[in-house]
Amino acid sequence: MKSMFDTLATMGHEQVLFCADEPAGYRAIIAIHSTALGPALGGTRLLGYASDEEALVDALRLSRGMTYKNALAGMDVGGGKAVVLRSGAEPLDREKLFRAHGRFIERLGGRFITGEDVGTTPADMELIRRETRHVKGLAGEGGDPSPWTARGVLRAIQAGARHRWGSDELAGRTVALQGCGSVGGRLAAELHRLGARLLVADVDPDRARHVAAELGATIVPPDAIASVQADIFAPCALGGVLDDRAVQELRAEIVAGAANNQLLDPRHGDALAARGVLYVPDVVANAGGVLSGGADLFGWSRAEVHRRVQAIYDTVLRVLEMAASDGVSPQLAAERLAEARLRERAAAG
Repeated sequence: MKSMFDTLATMGHEQVLFCADEPAGYRAIIAIHSTALGPALGGTRLLGYASDEEALVDALRLSRGMTYKNALAGMDVGGGKAVVLRSGAEPLDREKLFRAHGRFIERLGGRFITGEDVGTTPADMELIRRETRHVKGLAGEGGDPSPWTARGVLRAIQAGARHRWGSDELAGRTVALQGCGSVGGRLAAELHRLGARLLVADVDPDRARHVAAELGATIVPPDAIASVQADIFAPCALGGVLDDRAVQELRAEIVAGAANNQLLDPRHGDALAARGVLYVPDVVANAGGVLSGGADLFGWSRAEVHRRVQAIYDTVLRVLEMAASDGVSPQLAAERLAEARLRERAAAG
């Protein structure tokens, strides 16, 4: 059985903190994967986990994904992630909770910069800001990253279509979209605008009904969306959806979506490739949100953010071409490309 330090060495993490403030009802894990390119940037998510071990695995995988995402997006920041554990159904004192979180972030001295994520809001970031300046995504500061994320995923889908079919036209293509939240709903609207036929699913029936009514989409049961006949499968909910069963039952030719860590395990990327399914790695496809943060972090103009989000198309093509020429899965090609940038920075001091 691997020790914790063996796990960290395998995944390449620099630091993992287990944080607790019992009077505030606060328990969290802050994972810093890499600061090679700059301070670790990653969101804070608030979720109920089945176990502490599940929360740790999520933090480790998400933080490593942020390192690769930021590197591939050309951002001069590293990768990190925080998960705040929600236990039970009792009401939360969000002020106590997130101010406690802010105090732990402040103790890191700028090694970790956070923002909103699943289960958190700009208002929560305002509470964190009362204790530390190392937080982005404040109300009225950088704006909602969801439109940028959706736009980047659209560009990734178009690049995947170009690589697979020789054209990035989506008119007449069928897209099975899983998750109709803030990103998935916007992506659905963009796909509809380009003439795609939509099959949609969400664990919240109201969200699926709203998208269907507005865009003329067909609703599919959540447990069936990954296996319906479609040209493209777009996972836009939580991660780990591509497990053994989903990989075998998948009937789409391309997988490209907004969810983080879509592969339950790296071997599922190889399994998709073996089945002839083109997987567009999420670390490239969903980078629009972090790129939008460049306005706050680096003073980028809106035009510069737009240019960089549009360029996700070119990065996806580069990854897919590299995977084809090297005979590896797109996921491994993306990781190699990101690690090459990290090595270049290390060599340059």
